[in-house]
Amino acid sequence: MKTYLFKVVVESDEDAEGNPAWHAYCPALEHVGGATSGRTREEALQNIKQVVQMVVEGLVEDGEPVPDHPHDQVEVVEVSEDAPRVAVTV
Repeated sequence: MKTYLFKVVVESDEDAEGNPAWHAYCPALEHVGGATSGRTREEALQNIKQVVQMVVEGLVEDGEPVPDHPHDQVEVVEVSEDAPRVAVTV
C-alpha cells in the first residue's frame, strides 16, 4: 500500500447568487473531477477530502494509475498545516 498526499487549493469565491462561498480543488486530480465547493473554508476542505478519496478509489477500481507527480502536488511526506493536503492510502 502507498499513501499519497495531494496538494489542495481552497480559495474564496461566491455562489450563483453572489453569496460568499469557497472553491476547493486538487491540481493533480482536477482533470478527472477533483474539484468542489462549500459555504465555508472548512466545508470546502472537508468536501475536497471526500472528492479526492472518491476519485482515487475510482482510478484504482478502473485499473488506472494514481498520479504520483508533479512532486509539488503529490508527495509522500508529513502533512503541513500551512499547505492543505489530502492523504489517501491505496
